[in-house]
Amino acid sequence: MNTKAYLDELVDKYESEDFLADDPIQFIHKFKNKSDIEIAGFLASIFAYGKREVFITKLMILFEKMNYRPLNFILNFDENDRTLDDFSYRFSVGVDIVQIVLILKSLYSTGESLESLFKHGWDSCHDVKKMLITVVDYFYSRVTLPVTKGFYHLLPNPAKNSACKRLNMFLRWMVREGKVDLGIWSFMPKSELLIPLDVHVAKISRSIGLLSRSQNDYNAVIELTNNLKKFDANDPVKYDFAMFGFGVNN
Repeated sequence: MNTKAYLDELVDKYESEDFLADDPIQFIHKFKNKSDIEIAGFLASIFAYGKREVFITKLMILFEKMNYRPLNFILNFDENDRTLDDFSYRFSVGVDIVQIVLILKSLYSTGESLESLFKHGWDSCHDVKKMLITVVDYFYSRVTLPVTKGFYHLLPNPAKNSACKRLNMFLRWMVREGKVDLGIWSFMPKSELLIPLDVHVAKISRSIGLLSRSQNDYNAVIELTNNLKKFDANDPVKYDFAMFGFGVNN
């Protein structure tokens, strides 16, 4: 079996509802309201690093603190609220989370949204990297609290050639429509999405000859995505499921 046929087989097998149970995407499936979905997806994606079972447990705690009403929680949050003071995960502590919530509050309070923020970035250039720089700069420029390096770790700067795995994963959730991804954003085509690249995906991609670059950076993301486009130019990031399946099978 050739590489494309094997990966397509893995996509068919793993792009299913069974995938949700152990993946952070499970959280966006708990909501019906569009704003709740995109806020939950954004928060779930930026915390999706480290051991999967650990960050999923942490996200459960975070959404419980929000009473599983993300938009309502954000709109009614203020600096005197102590709900998130004791929340931490690895590099990030309470003040870092509070700052993100306050920036989201300022965004949604004006009638804008994460969708409109990302759309603004996309419409200005039709380039994923520049779009993500626009989004991250929006957050960086609105820091008013004494945040730690954990705030910046949650939102790595694409301008520094970061692979931006978590933001690209969030985009996959929001733009692609399928059995797992919700596809509630339509301002950009799924053909322009970039593969969410982490150490696991990079290792697998090199082992099957889809990635030659040794660094796991933005250039590696472009190389891998372009190679996956040879298999499906319209929907290259569907192979994210295949990479997961390859890891499970091997």
